[in-house]
Amino acid sequence: MPELPDLAILADAFHAGLTGRPVLAIQAPGPLTVRGTPHEIDGFVGQCLLRFYRRGKFLWLEFERDRIAVNAMLTGRLQLAATPAVKKPQMTTFVMRFGPRAGGPPADAGAWTAEAAWIPSPEATPELRYRDPTQMGKIYLLPHNVERQVPGAGPDEMGPDADDPELSLAVWRTRIRRHPGELKNLLRNQEFVAGVGNAYSDEILHAARLQPFRKRGTLAAEEIDEMYAATRSVLANAVAVLRERVPPAFEKEVRDFLAVHNRGGEACPRCGHPITQVEAGGFVTSYCRNCQR
Repeated sequence: MPELPDLAILADAFHAGLTGRPVLAIQAPGPLTVRGTPHEIDGFVGQCLLRFYRRGKFLWLEFERDRIAVNAMLTGRLQLAATPAVKKPQMTTFVMRFGPRAGGPPADAGAWTAEAAWIPSPEATPELRYRDPTQMGKIYLLPHNVERQVPGAGPDEMGPDADDPELSLAVWRTRIRRHPGELKNLLRNQEFVAGVGNAYSDEILHAARLQPFRKRGTLAAEEIDEMYAATRSVLANAVAVLRERVPPAFEKEVRDFLAVHNRGGEACPRCGHPITQVEAGGFVTSYCRNCQR
């Protein structure tokens, strides 16, 4: 499942590569993917993309008049094709073709994208493609005059992003008191902080030396602070790695650098003991019984 680090790379890259371009055409061969009508799809043609950004586990496209929200869920992946001639992945369920733009990337493009070879040239007609073998993920068309709910994206359904500069340690301490339960479930709770899922909750708890099944109420004050520090450092380090390793294959998920997630039976990189891995409800949890308390 794409999580904050994965989606942060996509948002930066697609903002740099596509913002300022008009929509030339849209295809939606996967009808289960799109929440919207053919008439609403046609309404995006001709509109210029103004911004491409991430909030929680959602990607948002803002156009001159309308918006689109993308929730990739478990199996959705996005591709940036420099030209329509690039072969489409199997089970591509949504394609948005863009036209040329005047000049290069927007002024607020991420510094790490500057002069990247994978950014389509100004005269190119690139495509944004969404692939989803299960069609579990959803793309929500949000015309300005249509009220359409985006489940999970409401103001009361998401806390601050886990990497939000305004999520200070003091704010973290206040918010965590409102959310009881096991630590892994707490980190995955988007109402607590947004953007963390199954994989990175394992990584954060390993970095903080905390067992995933511990209850929040058992944490000492210093452990709450350690959990905050681990959240910040794990996500920032992952973003740095993915910036180097993901482009230009944005549709591929890179997770082989993670310390414990999905590494059951391997040696813990900190203490050398075997990593424990359990599966419940279709989700893998990986942790070290020796050095996570």
